[in-house]
Amino acid sequence: MREEKLSLKRKILRKVCAIGEKKIPDKLYLKMLYQVRMGKKLNLKNPHSFDEKMQWLKLYDRRPEYTMMADKYEVRKYVQDKLGERYLIPLLGVWDRVEDIDFSMLPEQYVLKCTHDSGSVLICKARNAFDIEVAKKKLEKTLKTNYFYPSREWPYKNIKPRILAEKYMTDESQVELKDYKIYTFSGEPYLVQVDFGRFVEHRRNLYTTDWQYIDEEIEYPKEPSVQIERPECLEEMLECSRKLAKGTASLRTDFYSVNDRIYFGEITFYQEAGFAHFSSEEYAGKLGNMIVLPED
Repeated sequence: MREEKLSLKRKILRKVCAIGEKKIPDKLYLKMLYQVRMGKKLNLKNPHSFDEKMQWLKLYDRRPEYTMMADKYEVRKYVQDKLGERYLIPLLGVWDRVEDIDFSMLPEQYVLKCTHDSGSVLICKARNAFDIEVAKKKLEKTLKTNYFYPSREWPYKNIKPRILAEKYMTDESQVELKDYKIYTFSGEPYLVQVDFGRFVEHRRNLYTTDWQYIDEEIEYPKEPSVQIERPECLEEMLECSRKLAKGTASLRTDFYSVNDRIYFGEITFYQEAGFAHFSSEEYAGKLGNMIVLPED
């Protein structure tokens, strides 16, 4: 009976969040959404777990430069300044409107993405197999969306919506780019999350910064039978992460490795929007303990 009541409460809160997404004050909205997504109350007075501290940071750590760092176009200038231009994936174009894109001028292979959200990636591996009209519709819809509101990820709120095209690249697999996502706490790398098979069967393995396998899961299943080799450029990758994360409480910096050369992917402030499901409460608490919340 108690579980049924809790389930009903979550359903009601989910509907309230959907209806009042743009009207409910941020703090109240996140408290309700946390109950819906995580099935428990959000403790903002004394946050302990990783996800709780993510919610606290959304509300109380809102520095103006975060908008630029989350913007997939503007962040290129930040990376160039901190690391150098060689770490940037070649840019093919940037546009304010879908109708401004001349698809005939793009190469045989390319990647399209919006600058102001997460997940709007469109990959063209072969021009004759790429449905341009479907791509246009998806981009048009995404340009009209403010990614801040669904999960209150503040850095996205004031990003100018644009579309950018980048060079299509693969790693040694010749079919994808493994994504090396480095968690930093107080500017120091602590954990490397490797995502692979993202467009087939998404798997996620975790490693320490000295490349010891961690038998835990964050949101997606691990694959112990697939042991990712330590990248030759790992130390350089960690140093790049350290430079980009300087001065932040918690940050995830993403990279790719192509022929042992590092390319920057993106910066993420809140893993899984702060609603990541961990394989154990112990590990969620361990990562949460690594986050030192700003005093001001």
